[in-house]
Formats: sequence, C-alpha cells, structure tokens
Amino acid sequence: MRAILLRHLIISSLLQKTFDCLIDSFIEKKIGITEHFVSDTLAGHLRDHLISLHKEKLLLTGGTGNEHKLAHNTLLRNDIIYWLDRKHDNPYENEFLALMDRFVSHLNDTCYTGITGYEFHFALYEEGAFYRRHLDQFQNDDRRQFSMIVYLNGHWMEGDGGELMIYQTGNDCSITPTNGKGVFFKSSELAHEVLVTSKPRMSITGWLKRERL
Repeated sequence: MRAILLRHLIISSLLQKTFDCLIDSFIEKKIGITEHFVSDTLAGHLRDHLISLHKEKLLLTGGTGNEHKLAHNTLLRNDIIYWLDRKHDNPYENEFLALMDRFVSHLNDTCYTGITGYEFHFALYEEGAFYRRHLDQFQNDDRRQFSMIVYLNGHWMEGDGGELMIYQTGNDCSITPTNGKGVFFKSSELAHEVLVTSKPRMSITGWLKRERL
C-alpha cells in the first residue's frame, strides 16, 4: 500500500510540473509548450488507435465552422478527424480524457479560468495535407476559450513539414509536431495554420470551453 501511495504521489508531482510548464510558457509568451504532455507509451497507444480507426474508414473530412454553419472546403483544410468520446469505451481515449480532466482542474485552480468542458478529436494529415490560416473561436459562439494540440508523431525529422505556424505581430512561432508535445493558446487571439506535411501527421486537437459569455 505504501509503495502504491508513493507511486501515486510521484506521478501527481510529475504531472503538476508538466502542467505548470505549459501554463508558465503560455503566460510568458501567449503560447504554452511542453515537450512531454503525454508519455511516450500513451502517445504510442493513441497513435496505434488512430491508425486502426483510419484502416476501418472511421475518420471523416474536417470542416470549418460549427454545427450552425458547417462547410467543407479542401482548399482551406484537408485533414480527416475522429471525435474522442468516453462512450467509445476505448481505454486510451479514456486515459487521455482523464489526463485532460486533471489539467482542467489544475488550470481552474491556479488561473481561475472557469473552464467547464472540452472537446477533442484525432486529426490525421496525410501526405500533402494542410490547414490554412484561421482562428479557432467562431463568430457566433464564444465558448471555445483555449486551443490545445497534442502530437503523436514518432521519429519526426526536419524537412517532414507539418509545422504549426502561430502568428503574432513581430513574433511568429513555428512548432514542430514531435511526439508527446503539448501546445496551448487562446482560441480567440492567435491565428495559426498547419503547413503542408510530407508524410502522415497525427495529433489530438481540441478546445477547452466555458459557458457563453
């Protein structure tokens, strides 16, 4: 019992350091980045799950807009997606969502953000895919407060493309989608795009939400 409790405390301490790293870099630069938001083990399981879903043809073309004004325009975006849901009863989706529960709780406790929910999907960018410059918050719906991406790409190399470009006046930021990395920023503030990828690029992308203001 003592060993189990000690292991739990160690894991909790490591998670808090990871969460604080993400939040501190967000406060300093408006873009939170941490290299190991998810473990290599969980990233590998999620990547294998995504590949399996793709083989089963369960991914759908990503759209722009929300349920009130949804459009599909492959000149703007041509990734394919699959929404995470506890109803799927997949252990790896559930493990990721449990991690997000802990992060949201920590974010609310330390930054008083008032986040009440979230939504996440797998995103697969096949070779040649991209997502042109855009904002994540809809004009007719302000519930999305923070955007968050977690990358699932093993052995990503310079020249593979697929960088996340985040635009800030005089301080644009290019982020390589390396395995386990977490990225966090305000949905309403920072325009961004996914550059053309030269090999399959995998991530979990989502938004932390609160009630409409």
